[in-house]
Formats: sequence, structure tokens, C-alpha cells
Amino acid sequence: MRDFNKKRYWIVGASEGLGREVAKAVSRAGAHVVLTARSADRLHELADEIAGPSTVVTCDVTDDDDVARAAGEAGELDGLIWLVGAYWPQSATEWTPEQVTTMFDVNLTGAARVLGQVVPAMVARDAGHIVLTGSLSGFRGLPNSIGYGASKAGLMVLAESMYADLRQTGVDVQLVNPGFVRTRLTDKNDFHMPMMMEPEDAAREIMEHMHDDTFAKNFPRSFGALFRVANFVPDWMYYRLLG
Repeated sequence: MRDFNKKRYWIVGASEGLGREVAKAVSRAGAHVVLTARSADRLHELADEIAGPSTVVTCDVTDDDDVARAAGEAGELDGLIWLVGAYWPQSATEWTPEQVTTMFDVNLTGAARVLGQVVPAMVARDAGHIVLTGSLSGFRGLPNSIGYGASKAGLMVLAESMYADLRQTGVDVQLVNPGFVRTRLTDKNDFHMPMMMEPEDAAREIMEHMHDDTFAKNFPRSFGALFRVANFVPDWMYYRLLG
């Protein structure tokens, strides 16, 4: 069981939805939470809701200098939880370049910017805890997922590489891959979303995983198993089933 009491956790993407609920859960576990997103107002509202100690640090994860400044304000960390996500549903037949580029720049490159400021210090201290949020949509290409699915797949591979390099050190790396969670992002979808979870329930799943010592968790479990099995389905069958 991981001890969060009096630890300092930087929660990037804390202002809304799942990130907001995870921030509350980590605070309830006893940690000092550093709350980060672009919206100062929403972060201060969250800080007022949280009973424990918190620090508000705004940041635009697409800006190198702003990330470096925010990391300095966040201070020495025991943990980092990455919950940032940009999403617009779209097909390759209706490619919107600015949106697709933003999804990559936020979901993947943004994570790399933040990790670049955090990982070296944790490695130097031989201590730390990093939790990255992927998606079940990152396991295999899906229709109407240009930008989002690929950026999440990249983030998931990044987590896997970090785990391979750091698993024998004092820096713990974990990956969570949620399915559909009711947020402002999923509100953009106009299709049926099976096994939709509320943010509070998804945050509970993430906290359970953070108390564990395993690397990756896919949830909901049965939905995640379906996506894992899809990796072994031949292309001709997989795309026919999608069609």
C-alpha cells in the first residue's frame, strides 16, 4: 500500500472532469497536491474544495518556457499524475489540421515536456512516482479517432519505455487506460459509448491502481479485455468488424 501522507503530488490536468476527481482523492489520501491546468479560476475553486494543503500553478503544456516555469513553482515532487487531454472526434476524411496538431501537442508532446522537467530530478534522487493516463483507444486504430487515438498510443508506449528503463530504480512508473468517462471531452461524441463511467468512479479505479505495485491498468476491466484481444485479431477481420 503506497503512503501518500505528506507527499507532494503534481496533478497536471486538475481543473476538470477526471483530473479534478483524482486531485480530490489524492488530497484525501493525505498528499499536498499541486494543481495545474490553464484555468486559474477553476484551479482556485478546486483548491477551496480540497480540505488538505494545495498549491495552484497554471501552465500551458504546449509552451516549453511555461512548462519550465511551472515545474519550478511546483517544487520538489514525490509524484506526478498526468491527466491532460485534448479531443475532437474526427475522421481522416474530415481532417482538421489545427485540431489534430493540438491533440498531439497536448496529449503526447505536452507530456514529454512535463516529464522532461520532472524525471531527471527523480532519477537523481532515486525516488518518485509517475502516473500517466492513456486510453483504451490507444490499443488499435479506431474510426473517427484521428489525432486522439494516435497521441494516446504514443503516450502509452512512452510509459512502457519509461517503465522498462526505471523498473529497477526507485522511480515507479504506472499507466492507466480508461474507457469512456463522462467529461467535457466525451460530451463531444454523438455515438453510443458502452460502459460509460462517472469521473468519481474512474478516479477510484486510478487510486486503487496507484496503491498497487503493478504497471498498467485497463478499465472497465471487461471493456479493456476486449480492446486487448483486438490486438490479436487479423487486419481483414478487425476492419470488417469495425465497418
